[in-house]
Amino acid sequence: MTIRVAAVQFEAGQDIGANLATCLRLVTDAARQGAQLVVLPEFCNHLAWYTDRAQAHALATRPGDDFLTAISASAAEHRVYLKINVTHAYPDGRTGGTNFLFGPDGALLGSCDKQVLMGAENDHLDPATEVGPVLDTPIGRLGMYACMEGVIPETTRGLTLRGAQVLLNSLNSFATDEAALHIPVRAAENRAWVIAANKVGPLLPAEHLPAMSRGLGVPEQWLHGAGESQIVAPDGTVLAKGPRTGEAVVIADIAPERADDKHRPDGSDILAARRPELYGPLGDVPTGRRRPPSAPSLPVAVVRPRDPGQAADLLGTSVTEGALLAVLAEDALGAHVGPAEVAATLAPALRGTDGYAVATARSADGPVGLLIGPDGVVGEQPQLHRAGAARDAARPGGALRTFDLPWGRLAIVVGDDAIFPETFRLAALADADVVAVPFTPREPWELALGLPERAAENRLNVIAAGPLGTGAAVFALSADFTLWTTWAGPFTGRISSPLRTDIAADRSVTHAVVAPAQAANRLVSRRTDLVDGRPWRLVQALPKGADPWPTP
Repeated sequence: MTIRVAAVQFEAGQDIGANLATCLRLVTDAARQGAQLVVLPEFCNHLAWYTDRAQAHALATRPGDDFLTAISASAAEHRVYLKINVTHAYPDGRTGGTNFLFGPDGALLGSCDKQVLMGAENDHLDPATEVGPVLDTPIGRLGMYACMEGVIPETTRGLTLRGAQVLLNSLNSFATDEAALHIPVRAAENRAWVIAANKVGPLLPAEHLPAMSRGLGVPEQWLHGAGESQIVAPDGTVLAKGPRTGEAVVIADIAPERADDKHRPDGSDILAARRPELYGPLGDVPTGRRRPPSAPSLPVAVVRPRDPGQAADLLGTSVTEGALLAVLAEDALGAHVGPAEVAATLAPALRGTDGYAVATARSADGPVGLLIGPDGVVGEQPQLHRAGAARDAARPGGALRTFDLPWGRLAIVVGDDAIFPETFRLAALADADVVAVPFTPREPWELALGLPERAAENRLNVIAAGPLGTGAAVFALSADFTLWTTWAGPFTGRISSPLRTDIAADRSVTHAVVAPAQAANRLVSRRTDLVDGRPWRLVQALPKGADPWPTP
């Protein structure tokens, strides 16, 4: 089944009637172009700016009010499924950032509140108290979320585990890395469709823009909605995208059932291969960081020998040239070499230095990552998931370990563990500063979207080493991260994307510098912590697992 969908972007101000008129006009436009499902941006009813919590509640929508009644009537008039996000007042006094889905007869099919609030939203709104529904409709199984919920992985992962084929995202964001990274990665990592509608125009009242611009040190144009609403396929391909500025109705045809195939090229199923029994910490009460600061900078190297005999020499050269951590590509010494042989080969290259190396070996239970120092093996990290080379492992690893080194805390993500967002979340919750990833990329999205997102959503420095001829990159954390601190460089709209060093496919040794100390700063905005702000109360599907949705 193929359906036509639309992501609509526009500007919303403080005039609720004018905002409603814009919504209705653009829904009509989308319907005229054949859309059967229409997604509108976040906070369609009123600019997300309030003097206090009471004003936010007073200006919010209410059941049966003129605003929602008109939206319902529009869905019925045009025979479309219509997803909208508004501030919504509940009888008990709560105010939600609420998603509504109306059906083609105008009936309300489902609603949910935003689980993760951003910055000043914490002052005016109440987070969700329960997860949003997955709505089984004639055009597919639909899940709803909004903006900041797409900057971290839990909400969309939970919707996917509960059967959603199409993820509907409403945004109110000035961040350009939404379109470049956070939106498409949620499609690729979950093998689901994403329809994302963002705002354009000022996100603050016009009279306050000059003062806010001066106070934040951010040019006024960067305080506008970033647009680039888009429709993304389950492999991360962007099928259609709106402009950076100006109204737009973004249209594409999609086949929702494509999202039912969760298999990778090697045949492993990305959901069936999860290890829910390992993910308990994702639902733990946040505790914050409890360690002294790590080193401000760390010289690193990615080492990818052309043949196993070069590995020790290339490692020795990299540490001689200043690298304190060298990450060797997966199977750099061969696909069947055991831990003892790998250690015996590499440790001599580190003697007399302060360097450490991460390499992989094959044990009886599958791939294992080795942390090697001048005196030999410091620790081991078995692959955790039955995927890739560990697809048939009898006993995959039982926990993600971390290692305290002179410059900070290291985690090792082995092989196909790299495709699971849960793996890196565990590393962040264990206060890792740097993650070494010896792996073999199998699909383009893994390096283009997956690993930079793991750095961004967790504030982790990531060193990814694929074998020579494949992909490799270093993702370092920038000190320019949140609007609530002074930026060293010019503001470009990119809030959380890491500094990326791509490595040419034929390059054997590449040096870079990462910033362990920056992993301590997780505040993407005031009162919004990327890790401790995760919806830990509402992650039931992640650590408990989920039954596969029945398919024909």
